[in-house]
Amino acid sequence: MEWFLRAAEQGHVEAQSSLGIAYALGCGIQCDPQEAEKWCRKAANSGDACAQYNLGLFYSSGYGVDLDKGEAVWWYRKAAEQGDPKAQCNLGLLYSAGEGVDQDYEEAVRWYRKAAEQGLPNALHCLALAYTRGKGVPEDLEESQKWWGKLSELQGHADGTVDMFVPGKSM
Repeated sequence: MEWFLRAAEQGHVEAQSSLGIAYALGCGIQCDPQEAEKWCRKAANSGDACAQYNLGLFYSSGYGVDLDKGEAVWWYRKAAEQGDPKAQCNLGLLYSAGEGVDQDYEEAVRWYRKAAEQGLPNALHCLALAYTRGKGVPEDLEESQKWWGKLSELQGHADGTVDMFVPGKSM
């Protein structure tokens, strides 16, 4: 950890981001939410998408910072615009729930699609569910099946099943 700390203190962005994660998870160092936030913020302010995503997580959960969904949206968007699929999906979830932003199912679907096209399982699930339920897109069971199928393939199921349950809908 000493070398990460030295590099981070000298402004090495990847070391700052890694050190933030180490403090958040307690990997090789004592868990410290405030230090995690400090180092992730330094890296995030330098444009590191991973650190921006992590700050989004911190703000959406209140980890080491005051719970602030609006601030979570801001950081997730920074990472999402750089192509981070987890940030894209989480941004979609916040739009879908109307947390930190006005509820907007179409915007949620836009972000789910970006992440799903990169193969993120949760985004595939969210996008398939949007088509199943007609939230943010017209209900389209054929399109829904396409995304469920991609999720099934990703999970290694040749028979088209997926490892989850969709309340209120049978497939």
